[in-house]
Amino acid sequence: MSGFDLNELGQRYAMLEEPGIRRFMTESDGFYPPDAVDFTMAEQRAFYDQMCAHFRKPRPPAVAVEDRVCPGPSGSIPIRIYRPSPKARLPWLLYLHGGGFVVGGLDSHDDICAELADRSGLGVVAVDYRLAPEHCFPAAFDDCWAVLEALGDGSLGIEADRIIVAGDSAGGNLAAALALRARDLGAPPLAGQVLIYPGLGGDMSRGSFVEQANAPGLTTADVRHYRRVYVGPPEDPGHGSKFANPLNETDYVGLPPAFLVAAHWDPLRDDCVDYAARLTTAGVAAQVRHEPLLVHAYLRARHMSPAAAASFAAITGAVRILGHSGRLPTTDSPTSSPGCHGPPRT
Repeated sequence: MSGFDLNELGQRYAMLEEPGIRRFMTESDGFYPPDAVDFTMAEQRAFYDQMCAHFRKPRPPAVAVEDRVCPGPSGSIPIRIYRPSPKARLPWLLYLHGGGFVVGGLDSHDDICAELADRSGLGVVAVDYRLAPEHCFPAAFDDCWAVLEALGDGSLGIEADRIIVAGDSAGGNLAAALALRARDLGAPPLAGQVLIYPGLGGDMSRGSFVEQANAPGLTTADVRHYRRVYVGPPEDPGHGSKFANPLNETDYVGLPPAFLVAAHWDPLRDDCVDYAARLTTAGVAAQVRHEPLLVHAYLRARHMSPAAAASFAAITGAVRILGHSGRLPTTDSPTSSPGCHGPPRT
């Protein structure tokens, strides 16, 4: 890790109440030079990979891991399979990593996926989908859909009792989009969707996009930038697609129950609230867990922040209950119904 002054950097995050989250943010900053946005995409991905490696924890020893490939629309898609049990039949979670659609892969979220499998008792399939700007929408979505189809029809050699889709940030966008297509096509049947600080295409002129425009770790300008990189300029017709921006959908009837997690210090916070409200209006069960102390990308802080650890426990609990029963958990947890663009930290 490059040298930096924790105290000096920590002053940027004085508004954050929890020391563990302040330290997480300052340690994350240490992997990015001040002008990181001016580096090549390959260099930005290298910064991100180094940051992920710094926070990465060992896999739980009981989880068996296998790297494979799945046939896709433009060639083989690398996937990683996590089995918490040798049982032939398990509920399964398809997990889609965050990273602004431009960084990340099987290694960036490896420990998160392994811990999800271990704590929930579900098998987990992670997807190394194609990244923008080399591969713009709908490439990532098409890759994720190909893997979901293969999981659902048994062609991966996996017998799934139930299937849940989940993801963080950009991965939450992809998971919600998969739920829409699966509903539209009637297959594969999904038992739930778990969306962790997802970007769902909300209106950036209001709400948390204004209130948290300069939030630590992710700004509204960053969100705008990543949407443009993934989908194209504002005039691109892809922006109107519900599979690029799930809040463009007008009919939410028949979608699987949703567990969403919104960080307070995040411009994407209201996307969770708006999506849950639309699901509820359509008669779909939805829960939003609001995290008043947390920032975007806090999953990496789950071993250094009590609030992040509690949130991750709630996420794994929701995955476990959805996977084994197809229902949302009952909980008393709190719920709520311009510049440079730095490399994604999710």
